[in-house]
Amino acid sequence: MDIAMNTPKIYFDQFPSLLGDNIFSEVTHYTVMQKSVVQQEAEQQVIECLKFLYLTSSFPEQLSGLFLPVEQAIDDVWHYLILQTREYRTLCEKKLPGQFFIEHRSMPYENYGQKADREKMIEEALRWIPIYRNTFGGFDAQSAPHWTMVRYLHEQLGMTLLEINGLDTRTT
Repeated sequence: MDIAMNTPKIYFDQFPSLLGDNIFSEVTHYTVMQKSVVQQEAEQQVIECLKFLYLTSSFPEQLSGLFLPVEQAIDDVWHYLILQTREYRTLCEKKLPGQFFIEHRSMPYENYGQKADREKMIEEALRWIPIYRNTFGGFDAQSAPHWTMVRYLHEQLGMTLLEINGLDTRTT
């Protein structure tokens, strides 16, 4: 399978600058302390949260209102960012591509499942994959575990990251 990966529109090392060094370090330190993870893993979690917000900001019509596609650790980073109200507002309204405030609404998976049928839930979860790939160049071993559907496809169904990055949907 020959998959042409798009050149990333934003690179891994550019994400800390979206928050600024001080707040990026603060969020990373909070993650280390709260989640008992090493610095590198905490930085990855913060970056995956920023990628989620970047995609939501870049593709509001395709992605807004969908069930959160990331693992709980990434949602926890998002919660912490939201509490830094000034910096979060600046991130959303000035530094992310869409320049609008990204709201958060907590909804347990069980409640979401009651509102959406199974096929729709799967399509929505898969919708993020080609958009992520086209924006960031694809999932790798560091990013994949933080995205629920990607982790499921890789760990439970045995798909390789190359196969997952090759997935496409009609909505991209």
